[in-house]
Amino acid sequence: MTGIEALLIGGRSGVGKTTVAMETSALLRDAGVAHCLVEGDLLDHVHPAPPDDPFRARITRRNLAALWANYAELGMRRLIYTNTVSILEPDLIRQAVSPDAPPRIVNVLLTATDATARHRLGGRERGSELDIHLRRSAAAAQRLEAEAPPGTVRVPTDQRTVRAIAEDVVAATGWAG
Repeated sequence: MTGIEALLIGGRSGVGKTTVAMETSALLRDAGVAHCLVEGDLLDHVHPAPPDDPFRARITRRNLAALWANYAELGMRRLIYTNTVSILEPDLIRQAVSPDAPPRIVNVLLTATDATARHRLGGRERGSELDIHLRRSAAAAQRLEAEAPPGTVRVPTDQRTVRAIAEDVVAATGWAG
């Protein structure tokens, strides 16, 4: 393999992006497929936002580029990247990992009903942020459905095991043969 490939896993809050990405990574590891995993939600977790970067896109790109440089130095050519709207930001990924030779990008949109997202977020959010996350999750689901690029693979997560979901994600990449 000579080119860079990026699996972008997007979806509303509570859909299971991080959990599915970890299981996807385990399946690829077990298949002997070299890759790295970056949880994008942590790349811009700074308060306050930089004055010249109110949406934190620049700091996200810089942090991803720094991580990718380290992984690339180890010979990595495949990236799993999770972030709510990752599938809507292919330019950010291209600029961070391979500005001169665009990577092959596989977009996977994990989906879940409002009820499923509410249940999962209710188990995760124990503080004052639950209502905020529920509203953002519903808005993100609508936006992602409306703006997902052509070719995006939609993988439902309702009432499915993490492994079954991750198997669908791995199949979408074609990385495991």
